[in-house]
Order: sequence, then structure tokens, then C-alpha cells
Amino acid sequence: MRDEFIFPPPAQAHVAIQGTSKCFPVRRIFCVALNYADHAREMGKEPSMTAPFFFTKPADAVVEDAASIAYPSLTKNLHHEIELVVALMQGGVDIPVSRAKDCVFGYAAGVDLTRRDLQNEARQQGRPWDMSKGFDHSAPIGALRPASEIGHPDRGKIALSVNGVTRQNGDLNDLIHPVPQIIAALSLQVALAPGDLIFTGTPAGVGPLNPGDSVKGEIDGVGQVSFTLTDKIGCAR
Repeated sequence: MRDEFIFPPPAQAHVAIQGTSKCFPVRRIFCVALNYADHAREMGKEPSMTAPFFFTKPADAVVEDAASIAYPSLTKNLHHEIELVVALMQGGVDIPVSRAKDCVFGYAAGVDLTRRDLQNEARQQGRPWDMSKGFDHSAPIGALRPASEIGHPDRGKIALSVNGVTRQNGDLNDLIHPVPQIIAALSLQVALAPGDLIFTGTPAGVGPLNPGDSVKGEIDGVGQVSFTLTDKIGCAR
């Protein structure tokens, strides 16, 4: 059995759990696109009631709450997207909607940072837009709250402000595909497992961020996430 690495493996990506020193190990990050009708329309798309569309971020894109994040490379149009994040403690394939909530450990507020100019360019060229979503430090997440404590939120304010000014202000009740349907649909495409995170989509009001901006997101009954953008990242040499 091979059990020696040629260099030390990277640290396990993780998310804090509210009220405890324990943390949630992150396996994979899945995200749902265009899951609020008003956001779909502001992006020039018509809302779709068919199966949700997924994309991914690497596990190490996670950034802890209240961190400072360097403005990413290769973009002049970095956007914020506040989202309800679902953390799974069970998985499987072909999970029925009726059992989907049993897979959930808890929930958090997160922000899907997006290099919008790279995304738009990729769309125009018919190319995948992975690098517009899955770059370093693109997934700030607040502390998780266990479902055993807060239940399974399906309504309530989801909002984001930049430098104290509200940019996004929606309601979880407006999700096109609610959490159980998301889990069930995703489990048809991959085998879900403990440690998987799901970003469930963002309401309207996405917009640009600049170095020096202070960002705060909040979801009623779930929690908050905050971060500050620092100067643009330099090129490694």
C-alpha cells in the first residue's frame, strides 16, 4: 500500500461551526446558477423551471469569515453574489426529495465571487467559464449553523451590503429550486458525500467590488459573512 507523499499534502479546507471549536471539513463545492428569477433577468436570461444548472469551485476557494481578500488577478469587474450555503453530512446517489433534508448538517451565508468580465467573454466565445468562478479565495463563508438548531430555512431575508450600502435584498422563498430539489437533482449527476457544500444561488443586485471595499452578507436565521478587499494581487515570479 502506498502511503508516503513526495511532499506534505495541503491542509484540509474547512468552515467554522457556530458556537464550537469544531469545524466542518470541505470535500467539494457545488453552485447553482440563476436560481432566483430576478437575478436571471438582470443577467439577460429568462428564469428556467427545468432542472437546476450546476458549476463548481475548488474546496480551497473557501475563505473564513472576516478575512481580508486580495482583489483577484485578470479582472476589472469582480462581482459579489450573496448565497445560502448548504453543508452535507450524508450523501448518496439518486436521493429522493423526501429524504434530501436528512443529508444536511447545516447552513451558512456565503458569497460567490465572480470575475464577471471573464465569464461574459467565455460565454460569448462558447467556452466554459470555470475560471470566472473557481479562482483562489472566491468562496467566503460565514460560520455554519446546524440544522438541528435552526431547522431548514426556506424563507427570510438574504441581503448584502458594500461599505454599509445595501446592494442585494431578497428572500429565500424566491428560490426557483428549493434546497431539497437541489440536492435531489445534484445527486443524479454525482455521488454526494459528507463534506460537500452547495451554494444555492443569488438574488438580484449583483455588482462590482473594488479594492478597499468592506462587504457584509446576512441571512435571517442563518448568520452573516463579511470580508474586506485589499489591493490587487501581484503576479508570482
